[in-house]
Amino acid sequence: MSSNFSTFGIITKPFLPDTSRILEQVEQWVHEQGKATIVDSESPNGTPNNTSQTRLRIKAEADLLIVLGGDGTMLSGARLVERRSLPILGVNMGGLGFLTETTFEDLPKALTKIVAGEFQLDTRLMLHVELHREGKIIETYSALNDVVISKGHLARMIATKVWVDQAFMTNLRGDGLLVATPTGSTAYSLSAGGPILDPRLEVLLINPICPHTLSHRPFLASSQAPVTIELTSPEGAMATIDGQIGTEMSKGDMVKIRSSPHRTQLIRFPDRNYFEVLRSKLKWGDG
Repeated sequence: MSSNFSTFGIITKPFLPDTSRILEQVEQWVHEQGKATIVDSESPNGTPNNTSQTRLRIKAEADLLIVLGGDGTMLSGARLVERRSLPILGVNMGGLGFLTETTFEDLPKALTKIVAGEFQLDTRLMLHVELHREGKIIETYSALNDVVISKGHLARMIATKVWVDQAFMTNLRGDGLLVATPTGSTAYSLSAGGPILDPRLEVLLINPICPHTLSHRPFLASSQAPVTIELTSPEGAMATIDGQIGTEMSKGDMVKIRSSPHRTQLIRFPDRNYFEVLRSKLKWGDG
């Protein structure tokens, strides 16, 4: 694949140890490849804010995004550059790292490969999410992993109605439910008993969380079929996007989820594949 990147955006996870030294080192490696950098210098020691001035510059001017962190930082970065579908290189700085592609020690080699065009783009489905209240859209989000509707402050079951492609699917009582992309199938959904999906699939995974009726099981819907979830119980609930952004829901609120017209583009190298990631992260075959 040809590479004509000229400006590399760089973001880090918050409170990354020795952040200044790491950012200086990464900038040096990028400059040695003859490329310019825009560094998110406003949020490394606080909560990432995709409306900060440096992140807005990255969103508007960068050709490629380098993410120093784990999957959480990757999710934030994916939402940041969603509309431009910038290629994203994930650098694992500790943790599980399903989405990251290289390590800090191997980053110079990875940058050389990128500049030489020796990489592939792994296209991932994203979600477009709307929260409706009294017939009006009050919040709009994008998500790479999932949308979770879960019980609020009290440990009580919540009740919801679910529609798929405008057809009524079920009434559901339990701790909640989630709608995940294939990428998100290895996140919360996996802990909730959901299947692992090939990330190339174009489907939405609807997964009940501790359902009261045990016959409720994970369901795969076409990515062309929008999913609507209405909170029908008086108990409050939370709508959480990628485990990072939360909005309180009240009875009658509706969350409408559909495939986003935009896609996340992850940089991958030919010598690594998804099954290798699964074997490494999930310890398949150990013993």
